[in-house]
Amino acid sequence: MRQSPSPAAMDTPNFRVKLGFERSLRRNRPYGGYPRLPSEGSPQMAFFDAAAEGNLPRLRELARGRDADGLAWLADVCLVGGGPLQTAARMGKLDAVRCMVEELGFDVNAGSQSGLTALTAAAVDERMHVMRYLLDKGADVNKPVYSGHSPLHHAAKYGRDEAARLLLSRGASVDSTFRGLTPLHFAAGFGMIGVMKVLLEHHADPNKISEQGRTPLTAALYATDSGLPESISLKCVKLLVEAGTDVNAANIETPLVIATSYGLTDCVKYLLKAGADPNIPHIHTGAKPIELAAIRGRRKLVELLFPLTSPIQTVRNWTVEGIIAHAKRPSKPSKPTVKHDKSTKVQLKSFGEKAIKRKDYHGASKFYTEAIELDPSDATLYSNRSLCYLQTTEADKALHDANTCIKLRPEWIKGYYRKGAALMSLEDYKEACDAFMAGLQLDPGNAEMEKVFMEAVEEMKKDHLARKGSKPSD
Repeated sequence: MRQSPSPAAMDTPNFRVKLGFERSLRRNRPYGGYPRLPSEGSPQMAFFDAAAEGNLPRLRELARGRDADGLAWLADVCLVGGGPLQTAARMGKLDAVRCMVEELGFDVNAGSQSGLTALTAAAVDERMHVMRYLLDKGADVNKPVYSGHSPLHHAAKYGRDEAARLLLSRGASVDSTFRGLTPLHFAAGFGMIGVMKVLLEHHADPNKISEQGRTPLTAALYATDSGLPESISLKCVKLLVEAGTDVNAANIETPLVIATSYGLTDCVKYLLKAGADPNIPHIHTGAKPIELAAIRGRRKLVELLFPLTSPIQTVRNWTVEGIIAHAKRPSKPSKPTVKHDKSTKVQLKSFGEKAIKRKDYHGASKFYTEAIELDPSDATLYSNRSLCYLQTTEADKALHDANTCIKLRPEWIKGYYRKGAALMSLEDYKEACDAFMAGLQLDPGNAEMEKVFMEAVEEMKKDHLARKGSKPSD
C-alpha cells in the first residue's frame, strides 16, 4: 500500500525547482509570460519571495503603510499557480500564512490568478498544520479552483491520505464532482490506494458515472494505458469490487472489455471471479472479450475466457485454436483482409486523412483507431485522432490522445499543440498555457505556437477578470 509521505519526503524541493524554472522562463520571454512577471527586485517579487521563504520581517516591511488596494497589488503575482499566500501554504510556512491572514487581512478563501486557494495548495503537499490553521480560520473545504477541482480532488490525485481524512472530517463532500469525476475517480485513476481506502471508508460512491461515462473501476483500468502498473490497477479494482462496484457497468465499455483490450491478465482473472460477464460485447465493434483477445493474439486470455463465453455462431470451430484461427480471417468477405503490417497502417492513415478533408471527423477517428490497433507506438496516429476528437467535441479524449502522443514523442511539438488545443476546449487556460509554452521551449521561433500561446494567455486573463467580477479596461 502506498503510504502517506512524511514532511521530509514531500515534493517541495521539486516545487522550488518549478518556481525557479518558471521565473527564468518568463524573464527570458519577450512577452513576459502569462501574465507578465514583475521584474526582479520589485516590491511584488520581494513580497512573493518573503512569503515563500517565511521571512516575516520582510513581509511586514513591504506591507507597511499600504491600504487594502496596495496589499492586493503587492500580492498580485502568480508562479506555478500560486500567489504569495498559496505558495507559503504549499511550502508549509505557517507563520507567513498567519501573518498574511491575521496581520495583513488576506482572505483565506481568496484564489490566486489561476484560482488556486491556500487550502488546496496546502493539501497538495499535505501540510497538515497549515491546513488545520486555514480550516480553523474559515477556509471553505469545498471551494474549487477555477478548473473545478476541489481540495479533496487534489488530495486524491496526489495520494495525500491524511489530508483527505482531515478534509472529510471538516465537511468535504466525498462525492463532489468535476465534469462528473469524483475524488474516487481521481484516486483510482492515479492508483492512490491509501486515499481510495479513506474515501471508501467515508462512503464514496464506487458506481458514480462521470460525464465521459467512466466509473472509478474503469478509470483504474484505463489508467494502465497511461503508465499505471497493472499490479496497482488490480489493487484498485479489488478495493472497488469489495465496496460494491458493478463489474458489468457498460456506460462506455465494460471493465472486462477494457481489461482484455489492454491485455491485463490478472485483472481479467479477478473480474471473472467477481462475476464479470464475458458475453457483453464491445460497444462499438460488437466483439466479445474473447474475440478481442484473439484478434490481439493473446492466447492466455482466450483460454481464460473460453470456459465462460457462450459459443459465437460465426465461429465454426468453437475451440481455443478455432477462435484464434477465426480472428485471423476477415469478418466480412466484402472487405479486404486486414493484415497487421505497415502497408495496411499507411492505407488506414490515408483513409483518415481523406475523411478529415471531407470533414468527416467521426469516420476519420475510426480509421485512426484501427491503425492504432496495428501500431500503438505511432505518435502521429494519436495526434491525428486527437484532432478528430476535438472536432467532435470530445475534448477529454482529445487530451488523452495528445498526452499519449507526447509520451511517445516528447520532442515533437505537435503533441503539445494538440494538448493545448484540448485544454482550451476544456477551458483550462492555465494548463493550456503550460502546454503551449512547453512546445515553445522545443521550437522558440514557432510562430503558430506563439500565436496560440498568446491566445491562451488572453483567455486566462479574461477568465480571471470574469471570476473576480471585473471588466477588462479599454
